[in-house]
Amino acid sequence: MKMLRIGDKVETIDDALKGIVKRIKGDTVHVMVDQGFELVFTQRELVKIASEDIIAVNRQELQQVIAEKELPKRRKISTVKPKDRNQPKMEVDLHIHHLVPSSKGMSNYDMLSLQLETAKRQLEFAIKNRIQKVVFIHGVGEGVLKTELEYLFGRFDQVSFYDADYQKYGLGATEVYIYQNAK
Repeated sequence: MKMLRIGDKVETIDDALKGIVKRIKGDTVHVMVDQGFELVFTQRELVKIASEDIIAVNRQELQQVIAEKELPKRRKISTVKPKDRNQPKMEVDLHIHHLVPSSKGMSNYDMLSLQLETAKRQLEFAIKNRIQKVVFIHGVGEGVLKTELEYLFGRFDQVSFYDADYQKYGLGATEVYIYQNAK
């Protein structure tokens, strides 16, 4: 049996108590347990424990750990959620403040013409680059721009349009679906 000394870390055999030896008188050992109070045990009731900082590892376990570390890590494959799969690839914000630095001095007709020209240019870009879904953000307003956009979209054969996702855009956006194999 190992002899205990003051300052040794010990654990009781019958209980889940750990502590540090404070005093030893014959076979009686006074232990300051982790809970903060001192208890008295006999030497037969205690087991000396190694420092928690030291981990005993044999050579075979060490080699196994090194081998696991050297294995190439599996690449994480990003999966697209079904909800995100249907999200549009392109958004076009037609609010006038996104198109020009200042709308000062522009008439309503000038602003509407710029917005429609931008929408037409972006739609032709999407068709040319085979982008399947485009959302045009036009805002709610009086509905003039929305009506003009619907007229513009109606002139394209390979296009269908409908209100965009209400949760994301509210009533102020139109989603355009571009058929890729239309002739």
